[in-house]
Amino acid sequence: MAEAVIGQLVVTLGAALAKEAVTFSWDLLWKEASVLRGLFGKIRASKVELESMQAYLQEAERFKDTDKTTAIFVGEIRALAFQIEDAVDEFTYKLEEVKHAGGFAAKIKKRLKHIKTWRRLSAKFQEIEGKLQNAKRRKKDYAVIAGIDRSASAARSMDRGQALHFTRKEDLVGIEENRDVLIRWLTGGGVGDVLEQRSSKVTTVWGMPGVGKTTLVAHVYSTVKLDFDAAAWVTVSESYRLDDLLKKIAAELGIAVDVANIEMRVLAESIHNYLQGKKYILVLDDVWTARVWSEIRNVFPTSGCTGQFVITSRKHEVSLLATREAAIHLEPLQEHHSWVLFCKGAFWNDDHKECPLELQTLARKFIAKCQGLPIALACIGRLLSCKPPISAEWENVYSGLDSRLANDVIPDAHMILKVSLEDLPYGLRNCFLHCALFPEDYVLRRKAVMRQWISAGFIREKENRTLEEVAEGYLDELVNRSLLQVVERNYAGRLKHCRMHDVIRLLALKKAKEECFGDVYNGSATVAFSVGGARRISVQGGNLEQLRRSGATHLRSRIKMLPREVFDLFNLRYLGLRDTNIESLPEAVGRLQNLEVLDASHAKLTYLPNSVVKLQKLRYLYAYGVPGALDALEIFMVRGVKVPNGIQHLAGLHALDCVKATPDFLREVTALTELRKFTVCNVRSEHSADLSNAVTKMSHLVHLVIAAEAESEVLQLEGLYLPPTLSWLGLAGQLDKTSTPQIFSSWSHLSGLTRLQLAFSNIDEGTFSCLCLLRGSFPKLRFLLVGGAKQLNRIGIEEGAMQNLVELWLGLCPELEFLPDGIEHLTALEKLLLHDTSEELVEKLRRQRDSDECSGDVMKISHIRYVTVALTQKGLLERIR
Repeated sequence: MAEAVIGQLVVTLGAALAKEAVTFSWDLLWKEASVLRGLFGKIRASKVELESMQAYLQEAERFKDTDKTTAIFVGEIRALAFQIEDAVDEFTYKLEEVKHAGGFAAKIKKRLKHIKTWRRLSAKFQEIEGKLQNAKRRKKDYAVIAGIDRSASAARSMDRGQALHFTRKEDLVGIEENRDVLIRWLTGGGVGDVLEQRSSKVTTVWGMPGVGKTTLVAHVYSTVKLDFDAAAWVTVSESYRLDDLLKKIAAELGIAVDVANIEMRVLAESIHNYLQGKKYILVLDDVWTARVWSEIRNVFPTSGCTGQFVITSRKHEVSLLATREAAIHLEPLQEHHSWVLFCKGAFWNDDHKECPLELQTLARKFIAKCQGLPIALACIGRLLSCKPPISAEWENVYSGLDSRLANDVIPDAHMILKVSLEDLPYGLRNCFLHCALFPEDYVLRRKAVMRQWISAGFIREKENRTLEEVAEGYLDELVNRSLLQVVERNYAGRLKHCRMHDVIRLLALKKAKEECFGDVYNGSATVAFSVGGARRISVQGGNLEQLRRSGATHLRSRIKMLPREVFDLFNLRYLGLRDTNIESLPEAVGRLQNLEVLDASHAKLTYLPNSVVKLQKLRYLYAYGVPGALDALEIFMVRGVKVPNGIQHLAGLHALDCVKATPDFLREVTALTELRKFTVCNVRSEHSADLSNAVTKMSHLVHLVIAAEAESEVLQLEGLYLPPTLSWLGLAGQLDKTSTPQIFSSWSHLSGLTRLQLAFSNIDEGTFSCLCLLRGSFPKLRFLLVGGAKQLNRIGIEEGAMQNLVELWLGLCPELEFLPDGIEHLTALEKLLLHDTSEELVEKLRRQRDSDECSGDVMKISHIRYVTVALTQKGLLERIR
C-alpha cells in the first residue's frame, strides 16, 4: 500500500507547486523570496524522487510479506512520505495565512514571522531527503538475500494456488443445486441442449473471495472429467503471462513438447492439433480479466470437436463471458446451510456431526460472525474442533474472534484478500480500505461514500470524467470485484446501498492498520487503544477520553463531534453534521479553507454564517430538513436555509441543497454554473423570472427541485429552459393552467430524465395528456410521482410512452376514480401506489382482488408485481398485488 500513499502524495506535491507562480507574483521581501525559492525547489525534487519510486513500490508490495528487507524499506518509505505530507500541509497552511492576513502592514509582519518557518521546513525536507537516501542504500546492500527469498516465495505461492482445487465432498454444503446445474451444462443437458450444438461453450462461476467457487468447480471437474477425452485445470494469476499460461495448459493436457524452449506460436499449434477431434474440458480458475479468454480462445479448435470451458472469477465482468445464460453467481450461504458446514468442521470427529445443546447459542454467534462465508465457517469450525467442547473454551475463543479472524485463523482468506489488494490501482485501493473504517454491518450510501472519497483526495478527474463519475466508477468496480456486496439498487438500476462482508472488513482493517491508513476507535475503556501512525481514526463510540490520551495529534480528520478545535483543522475536507441538533455555525467555519463537503442534512440550521462564502473549495453544501419530505408530498414543511450574500464566490459548487429563495440569492446563483444538484425552496411568484434565468445558465444540472413557499403559490415557469443533462426533476407548487401545456412541451428534449415529481401542480386530465400522451415520450423515465392533483379525475397513457417506467405514484388525487387508461402498456412497471385517490377506486380494487372473477381492472394491472392502495383518514393501507 505504500505506493498508494506515494501516489496521493505526488498529487499533493503537485498542488503545492502550482502555488509557486502565484506566490512569486507577490511583492516578496528579498530574504523571503530566497528561502521560498529553495523550499519550492526541495518540494520539486521530492516530487521527482517519489514519482520514480512509485513504480518500484507497486512491485515491491507483492513481496514484502515474505521479504523482511523489502517490508522494512516499504515501511520506512511510508513513514517518510507521511512526514513530507505533514510538511507540505504546514507550508500550504502558512501560505494561505499570509494571503488572508489583511492589509499591507499585516502581510509584511506575517511574512517576516514566516521566514523562520520556511527555513525550518526547508531543513525538514533536507533531513527527509537524507533519510530517504539512507533507506535506499540499506535496501540495495541487502537486496541479494531478498531476491532469493522472493523466488522461493513465488514458487510456494504457485504450489499453493495449484493445490487449492483439491476438495472433499463434505465441503459441498449449500451449493448442491449449483453443482447439479453445472454438471448438467457440462455433460450436454440444460443450457447445452439449447445452444444449437455449438462446438464450444463457456460457463462461468463468480462471487466474492472465499464463497466457494473453486470448491464447487473442483468437485464438478473431478466428477465429469472422465467423460472427456482431454481435461485440464489451470489457475490463472492476476499477473499472468500468455506464454506461461499456454505452457501450463500443455503440461496439464500431457502434450509431449519441450515447453521450456518451444516458441509460443508452435506451442499454440500443438495444443490446437492435440485437441482436434476430441471432446475436452478446460477449467481456468481465478481469472481476473476478460482479456484472458480473448487472448487464448483462438488456440482451441472450433469444428470437429466439442470444447467445454469453465471460468471462475471474483469479477462480474468476467462472468459475462458465459455462453448465453450459463453463469452461476455464488452467494454467501443461508443460515441453515451455514449451520451444517460449521458443524461439519467443528465436530468432524463426531459420527453425527451435531452440536451439543449447551453450545448451540455460542455456535450461532460464531455462525453470525461468518455471515455465510464458507471459508470462514470452515476455518473457525476447524479451530474449534481443536478445543474442548465446553462453553468456557468456546467463550474464550469468541471473545478474541475479531483479532483471530484478522490474523492466523484464515490463512487462505489472507491470501485471497492480499491478491485482491495487489490487483487494485492505488486510488481504488484507498477507497476500499476507507470502506473498512465504517462500523460492522454498516450500510454504505453511494452518494455519501463518493463525497467522502472525493473530499479525502482519493479521486482524480480523468478522461473528461468528473470526480463524481470517477468515484461512482470506483464503487461499481469494487462491487464488480466482489469486494463489496450490493444491498439495494435504485429505481434506475444504479447502486444505492452496499456493504462489506464482515470477514473481508476485518482483514481489510488489519491491512489498513498495518499500512497506517487508518484504525477504528470504539470507545471501549477495557481495550487499550493506540493511534500509532494511523492517519485516520473512525470514532465509533462515545468514550473519547482514551482517544484524547492516545496523542492523536496527526490525524487527517475527526468525526462525530464539533468542538471549537474543529475550526483549527486546516486540512479538514469533510464536515458531517447530518441528523444532529446543531442550530447554527459560528463565523469560525470560514477558517476551514480546505473544506469540500458541508453536510448539515436533517440538522436544525436555519441560516449559514457570512464566512461560508470564503470556503472557495466547497464542492457540496447540504442543509435541508424533514427526512423524506420530497417523496412524502410534505414539501411545504421544508424551509430552506438562508445563505449570506456572496454565494457567487463559491464557483466550484456541484451541489446546493436546500436554499431559501430570495431576490439577491437568485441573482447571485447565476454564477454557479458548475452545479449538478440544486434544490431551492420558499419560491414565490415574483421570483420566477430570476429563478428561470439562473437555472438556464446551469448547463451541467442533473438534479433540480423547485418548491413554492405555499400550496397556493403559482410558479411562473414559462421562461425556464431545462438543460438536456437533467435526470431528476421535482416541482412543488401550482403551475399556471394556461401555460402548463407550453411548459410540458418544452421538456420534450429531456430524453435522459429518469425521475419526475409533480406535487400540487394543479394538473388535470387535459394537462396530464400533454405530459405523457405522445409515443416515445420520456424514454428513460423510471419514476413518476403525481401528487396533490385535486382536479385530476382521469389519466391517459398512450402505447409507446414511458416504456421504461418502473414506479408510478399517484397520491392526494381525491377525484381519481379510474386506473390510468393504457397502464397495461407500461410493461416495465413494477410498483403502483394509489394513495388517497377516490374511495370508489380503492374499494373497487379491493373487491376485485377478493373476487374469484377475472375483472378488467385487475387484469390491467396483472403484470405489476407490487400494487398498494391507501386511504389515510380511514387508516387503510393494503397491498392489492
